[in-house]
Order: sequence, then structure tokens, then C-alpha cells
Amino acid sequence: MNYRNPDENGYYGEFGGAFIPEMLYPNVEELQKNYLEIIESEEFQNEYQDLLKNYVGRATPLYFAKNLSQKYNTRIYLKREDLNHTGAHKINNALGQVLLAKRLGKTRIIAETGAGQHGVATATACALLGLECIVYMGEIDIQRQAPNVARMKMLGAEVIPATSGSKTLKDAVNEALRDWINNPVTTHYVIGSVVGPHPFPDLVARFQSIISKEIREQLKEKTGRENPDYVIACVGGGSNAAGTFYHFVEEKEVKIIAAEAGGLGVDSGKSAATTFLGTLGVLHGSKSLVMQTEDGQVIEPHSISAGLDYPGIGPFHAHLFKEKRAEFFSINDEEALQSAFELTKLEGIIPALESSHALAVLDKKKFREEDIVVICLSGRGDKDMETYLKNL
Repeated sequence: MNYRNPDENGYYGEFGGAFIPEMLYPNVEELQKNYLEIIESEEFQNEYQDLLKNYVGRATPLYFAKNLSQKYNTRIYLKREDLNHTGAHKINNALGQVLLAKRLGKTRIIAETGAGQHGVATATACALLGLECIVYMGEIDIQRQAPNVARMKMLGAEVIPATSGSKTLKDAVNEALRDWINNPVTTHYVIGSVVGPHPFPDLVARFQSIISKEIREQLKEKTGRENPDYVIACVGGGSNAAGTFYHFVEEKEVKIIAAEAGGLGVDSGKSAATTFLGTLGVLHGSKSLVMQTEDGQVIEPHSISAGLDYPGIGPFHAHLFKEKRAEFFSINDEEALQSAFELTKLEGIIPALESSHALAVLDKKKFREEDIVVICLSGRGDKDMETYLKNL
């Protein structure tokens, strides 16, 4: 079974596809027809790889966390995506998509953002490449991620609050989709995660796959073997996880672990653990697992981390879950906070709250002393300082 790439209609098993209003069909079809040819071309790759190296600062280190390893009696490596320019993995995809948009003749870029990291990354790419940038962000997220909002504005982006629904990530996506319907010719929508209509889940996964490509190369150099025993990443929509898992999903000996946001607990009514609570449905243009009522109304998600409170999951991950290729853990707010403080005290690294969910798996799963465990540290904790200070 091919876990990594969708079929020609954008399906990973039963998940995926493109469920879009007629007005968006030309945009999405244009992308579907052209994205692979453009991003696989030598000219595109030369420009993209040069920017990843000299602008973003890749390759990011694969760091052996000695103190953490000692505590959990196993070998733990952290993939330091927090050391990228802009402070998270999001720049890998934002730069790639803005370069693609330019080649498609687009002059205006829109994006949605939850934690603000994708918004900052998109605003950064637009500033660099000279395109207009509009970022939609939930009103609640604007309040809890103020430093990132300031960065976006400083980079020249217009930040528009989403004031409907839960005023968080899903509502920002809704607003961005409305904008795209109204401006189909000039505008490209830079989706920040492996969600949305085909080809977005595949497009984003390909741009993020640099994470697992580097892990393999760096692990070979450090340990003599390319494959770890475990790879762990947090999943909301799931872009950092897709990138972390990408080159390992076909390697049977590598165990894959995804950490979802349990919020106040899976049974609390305030959670974002989609694989535990979701059923088959359509959200934002693709068929996947969705947190919804019996009559298909989306249930509002909750997480302490703005980047994980999404009521769905990307079709790539839904397929891994359904086929039992990945093991999913629900990490509640308190567990994520404790893991953040633990990493900070043991290794001197302040992680993003999203990444802390992945770290919390260390308390949920027993590893052997000889295991090699790679955890994606998807972003740094600057943006979450207010939350951390409240909970110190």
C-alpha cells in the first residue's frame, strides 16, 4: 500500500478528494494540472533549495537530547525545526507555495493561521518575493498570539480577524476560502497544513518532506543507520507530522506516533482529538475525519495550543490512522504544559505548545534503552510565553 502519495483524484485510501464550490474549480484545477511539473522542475528546485539553505537556514540540526534521554532511559533526538527562520517548520511550505504562485502568475496571496507561525511564514515569503499578503486569523487567536500578529503587520501583511464561530483556526480557513472564491484570478491561497482540496495535502506534504529527508541523512551520519525506531510529531491538520513521517511511512520497521490535542480531556467536550472523536465527513474541501454532530455540524475544538485546535485532520493522517500505520495519542493541556517546562529545564530549549504535545508522548509510551526516538520540535515557544507565564 502506498501511504505517501494520493491517487490521481487526491485520495489516500477513502480520504481526500476535492469538494469545492464551482467558483473555485478553475483555481484548483489549474493547481492540480501544474503543481508537480512546476515544483519538480530544475529551475524551481534550484531557487527553492537555495532559499532553504541560505535564507531559512536549513538543514536544521538533529540534536541528541542527552538529559532527556537519561531521564527516559532511551535515545532521544530532536529535529530542531524551531531553529528555522521565523521559528517553525511553516516556512518550508510558505516559501514553496509563494514561489509556485509567482510561476502561476498570481499577484496576491491569502493565508489562514492559528498559532500565527504560518501567517508569519507566509508574510515573510511575500515580503521577500514582493507579493501582496492577507492573513485571516481567528479573533481569539489574535489575542493569544499577539507577538506573531505584530510580526505579520511589520512584514507588510494585512491581518483580518475571523469573528464567526469559535473565532479560531477553522473560522480563519472559512474566511480565507470566501476570499478566494471572490478573487479567483489574481489570488493564490497558501494553505498552511495538509488539509483542503486536492492537491493541497500532497503539495504541503512534499514541501515539508525536507524534514524526514534530513532526519535520514543526519541519523546515518550520527548512528550509522537511516531509520529510527520511532518518529513522533504533533498533529492538528498535520503539516509538521506529514513532513516528519513522509520518508518513513513505507519503512515497516519505523513506528510512527502522532500526538493530538486532547484539550481538557477526550470526554470533556473541550478537545481537538479528531481520531478519537471524529467521523467521516467533508471539511474545507476534503473528505476526512471530522469532529461533528450526527447531522454534520462541526463541533468546536479546544486546545491550549492555537495551532492544534482544528476540528479535523489531514487525509494523509486519517489514512495512517485507519490503516493502523500510525499510533495516535491524545495529550491534554496540562500534559503538554508539563512537557514544555520539562524540556526547558532539562535541555534549555523552550518549545512551542504544539511541539510540547509530541514531547508528552514520552510519558505515555515505554521505550527500550536501545531505541532511537526522533521527535519533531516543530516550533519555538516565544509565541506562547504569555500562556507559559500564567502557568509557571
